[in-house]
Amino acid sequence: MSPINILIVDDREENIIALEALLSRNDIRLFSTTSPNEALKIAWDNAISIALIDVQMPEIDGFELVEMLKSNPRTKDIMVIFVTAISKETKYAVKGFGAGAIDYLYKPLDPYITSAKVDAFIQLARAQEEVKQKNEELQNFAIVVKNSADITCSVDANTLRIKSVNPAVETILGYKQSEVLGKSIVDLVVEKDSSSLIKKLGEIIKDNRNFSVFEFQFNTFDKHVIWAECRASYRNKTIFINISDSSPQKSYQQQLIKSKEAAEYGKKVKETFLANMSHELRTPVNGIIGLSNLLRKTPLNDQQNNLLDMLETSSRSLLGVINDVLDISKIEAGKFNIVRSSNNLRTIVNSVMGLLKFNANEKNIEFILEVDNDVPNTLMADSLRLNQILMNLLSNAIKFTDRGHVKLTVSVLQKVNEKVKLKFSVEDTGIGIHADRLSKIFESFEQAEDDTANRYGGTGLGLTIVKRLVELKGGELTVSSKPGQGSIFNFTNWFDITVETPEQKPVKPDQKLAPFVNTRVLVAEDNMINQFMVSKILKDWNVEVDIADSGDKAIEKLKQANYDLILMDTHMPGLNGYQTARIIRMDFEEPVRSVPIISLSASAFEHEQLEAIAAGMNDVLPKPFEAHELYAKMLKLLKGKPEIRKPV
Repeated sequence: MSPINILIVDDREENIIALEALLSRNDIRLFSTTSPNEALKIAWDNAISIALIDVQMPEIDGFELVEMLKSNPRTKDIMVIFVTAISKETKYAVKGFGAGAIDYLYKPLDPYITSAKVDAFIQLARAQEEVKQKNEELQNFAIVVKNSADITCSVDANTLRIKSVNPAVETILGYKQSEVLGKSIVDLVVEKDSSSLIKKLGEIIKDNRNFSVFEFQFNTFDKHVIWAECRASYRNKTIFINISDSSPQKSYQQQLIKSKEAAEYGKKVKETFLANMSHELRTPVNGIIGLSNLLRKTPLNDQQNNLLDMLETSSRSLLGVINDVLDISKIEAGKFNIVRSSNNLRTIVNSVMGLLKFNANEKNIEFILEVDNDVPNTLMADSLRLNQILMNLLSNAIKFTDRGHVKLTVSVLQKVNEKVKLKFSVEDTGIGIHADRLSKIFESFEQAEDDTANRYGGTGLGLTIVKRLVELKGGELTVSSKPGQGSIFNFTNWFDITVETPEQKPVKPDQKLAPFVNTRVLVAEDNMINQFMVSKILKDWNVEVDIADSGDKAIEKLKQANYDLILMDTHMPGLNGYQTARIIRMDFEEPVRSVPIISLSASAFEHEQLEAIAAGMNDVLPKPFEAHELYAKMLKLLKGKPEIRKPV
């Protein structure tokens, strides 16, 4: 609480001292003088609330001093108490009150009366100061309301009629103030929002809310409709509402929603297209690879074997390009998962080197592998993606190297407890990359030079996939290169070290597979080449085969005969594979309801594979597949049949 300023004016110093002693307290600040002229200066320079002025003073008496104070706007509100020893006659009192005084103190001063009167005027001064501040606040608030860009109005809580409104109503709604005063606030909103607004205002009144925000559409004077955000509070049977035009924000919000819907639709269209493209491209590749494998089992001369080798190389190259495009799409869609499991690192590395050694030998370049002795054997890693990274880096190095060597080095950078940081370094002595192109080689469809695709081929996706895979695995990829001397790609990442376990020997592709006994399989597949290929593979295993080229026909065959297993293509005319599997699981009785189903999906998208399992299929075999992969899945699902013989 700020102190009250009190001015004492008396021509005798001893009177001033006596009054100061009498009035001294913490909540007031005393100013005193024996000169009326100096009193005027003190009053001008300080916010004086109360003045105790002696009437009889030389030069200027008390009456004259008070008249001067009251004539100045800056000092006119000072509460003056005359201190006098002259007669208490009425004429003197009238003269003092006429000059502007509000009370008299008569000498000799009674200390109790003096303290009581001054205390009363101090309280009055505080009340006046508070009123003055409130008035200033109200004036400032009135200015803000009047000049506000938002509509500010008060509404009668009983009738919902507008009691007051600021000029912004004309700017926002086009109505003059006089046109809306006394009008129901409900009449300003669009007709469909009327009942909702009545309900909302009723809730505000019922709950006595201090603050509530809601949004409605309002009609303007020229019959346009705008969105408005309303902020309301309730007090003393009045609702105070602030209304702002939110049409621009609403329009922007609606545009964002439309853009989001368009983006989601575009994303869905893209995913559908890629799923169909995956099916349409991988299905014939599956047929080519499958038929090539079947052809190898027939008598062939050396020339025919060489032609088959080239056919197989071409089909697998095509499959690699398809997989690259689909992998990029899956990564960009955020549907690419890293699945870590315990793997033998040296097995992965040796497998990659073995697959690419033929390419290096063809170009007569040295193909070197160095794995430091302190590199752990078994690690938690996604073997498929690690294989993909190394295959891309090494095949890229071989492609751009015509002499010298390509070298893969695996070394330990750091080891902490059961974690190890490894560096995979792929070094070549190839054409190298110019410094200004280094930052672009990891972008989709970009290559080191503009004519690289013409000279060396490729889609320009390999390094993009490597970079994305490395980042998904939480690693780091760096490159250094000198044109004409070669390049070094370094991939570093942390791995968890795991306990080495005996490896299970998988079924080898060229291993002779034992036939099945008393086994009948329904193949639901619409592609004639795949029908032929799968049928031939199954018949080689003594399996009885029936073909259905649509989901509807598969259902009909299941009604006529029992099968030990169903191989189900997911994309078929009429009922697709998912729908057919659901009908089998829900509409048929046992044992048909529980017949094992393997999805033969040409889709590379995980969500389609998950959908197959959700539809009731037991397993998924992506196309293209090898015969031994199909055999392994069939053996697993048919192991309950006593007639099945184990492979030799």
